[in-house]
Amino acid sequence: MTADDAGATYGAAGEGSRGLRERLSGQAEDAIGRLADDLLENPLINSALQTALGARDKVAQAQESAMEALNIPSASNIDKIARRLRSISQRLDEMEDGVEKLDRRIAAASSGGASDLGERLERIETRLDDIGRDVATLRRELVKGDVIPAAQTRAVVPEG
Repeated sequence: MTADDAGATYGAAGEGSRGLRERLSGQAEDAIGRLADDLLENPLINSALQTALGARDKVAQAQESAMEALNIPSASNIDKIARRLRSISQRLDEMEDGVEKLDRRIAAASSGGASDLGERLERIETRLDDIGRDVATLRRELVKGDVIPAAQTRAVVPEG
């Protein structure tokens, strides 16, 4: 017997065992499926499952009530708090960004604009002083008896 003959014999046996394995697993799956269907159709098993699921819900409710009575937060309460905290954190970040932008604007306005604003205010004050002096001069020059008619639309200004 050569090495090729031995490999062929072993290969044929391997294929046969693979086929047998597949047939057995297929039959086992079918049998388990039929068993599960039979169990679910059985009214006794079905009512036992319903009772077990109902009991689980009642236990969960009782646990939640007990935790609430002891003032211990449940997992859903903690999840709600975590979501709320993330929302507040996001809002706070947005507010911080807004404050930073405002701070930058104020800094820009105060660094370059303050000296310009001061100079502008000085010019306005000087101009107001000039206007005040002009009005005082006009009052002194105006004779108490001189009345300017209301119909006069133009004042005659002497050149000089």
